[in-house]
Amino acid sequence: MSKQDFKLFEDMMKKSEAAIPLVQILDEKGKLVNKGMKSSLTDEELVDLMKVLVWGRTTNERLILAGRQGRIGNLPPSEGQEASQLATLFAMNKTDFVLPTYRDVIPLVHHGMSMKNAVLWYRGHVAANIFPEKIYGLPAQTIIGSQIIQAAGLGYAYRRDEKDQVAFTYIGDGGTSQGDFYEGINFAGIFKSQAVFIVQNNKYGISVPREMQTKAGTLAQKAAAAGIPGIQVDGMDPLALYEATKTAREYTMAGNGPVLIETLTYRFGAHTLSDDPKRYRSQEEVDEWVAKDFLIRMRTYLGEKGLWNEEMEQEVIDATTKEVNDALDLADNEPKMKVSQLLKNVFEVPTPRIQKEIEMYEAKEEN
Repeated sequence: MSKQDFKLFEDMMKKSEAAIPLVQILDEKGKLVNKGMKSSLTDEELVDLMKVLVWGRTTNERLILAGRQGRIGNLPPSEGQEASQLATLFAMNKTDFVLPTYRDVIPLVHHGMSMKNAVLWYRGHVAANIFPEKIYGLPAQTIIGSQIIQAAGLGYAYRRDEKDQVAFTYIGDGGTSQGDFYEGINFAGIFKSQAVFIVQNNKYGISVPREMQTKAGTLAQKAAAAGIPGIQVDGMDPLALYEATKTAREYTMAGNGPVLIETLTYRFGAHTLSDDPKRYRSQEEVDEWVAKDFLIRMRTYLGEKGLWNEEMEQEVIDATTKEVNDALDLADNEPKMKVSQLLKNVFEVPTPRIQKEIEMYEAKEEN
């Protein structure tokens, strides 16, 4: 076989990667570039979005501090990724269903879950999963990829029942290597599920670089195998993230099936508070991404429009700090979980063996 024959395959691969558009509206200097889309947000909406983003960053910072104080468990922080989480969520309706990963608890709070529940979730307390009515979401999923399956099925039900609702879920770059990911988007494509899949590409699956997870030039192009559209978005550009998600929601609600959005983002800190990222990435790389922080470009853009200032930001920081501190105090007053209570939540109907264990622990807990 000649080199020319090999070139045919190589060219096809390059074409498939080049076919994936990158959407960016606001560049790293806070200037409008409008690559792929333009912002439709009003000045009032821009301010509201900025408040949400500052709330997300402050919540992260306060929870990290709580983790170091021993007030919560092993937190997976999302500093740097808040725009991928919250600017996308900003484009969804409150009745859209959110299926988060373990790193996406903060978006679930913004969607309606209490901050107290978030604190309890980080503590591993069963009460974290008891939601009041009319919260459209599930507790954060720790099993990698399974929320993709859930979103595919729920999105199918929404389409079948002609609901004005979308199943909205996140996954990391490493999670796209899971079988559930492929099975889920394949099902969703076949049955035109009303679903939007957000792949947060933060470059690492714990410590494994994305380049060692897959040879695909982009993660968005994986959508093509399922017959659904996939695009890349600058994950540090809140305006692009909002518009891409808004358009994706409109697309799927028009009966076209699901959309996959790959966000190019970065986690500034560790995978979890027990992780040491210095072992697998350089400080130069971290510094490069910190300089791309969405808060920097949003401060510049909104500041030049006269919509944002330090005083406004400090008001959000102070209110959020109080919100998290109050939630930590409320969680402290939650009755400690009993072993019998834990066992009762394993199955709706306990197996004979678990039932015996429940009775054994209940007897011990009474004494």
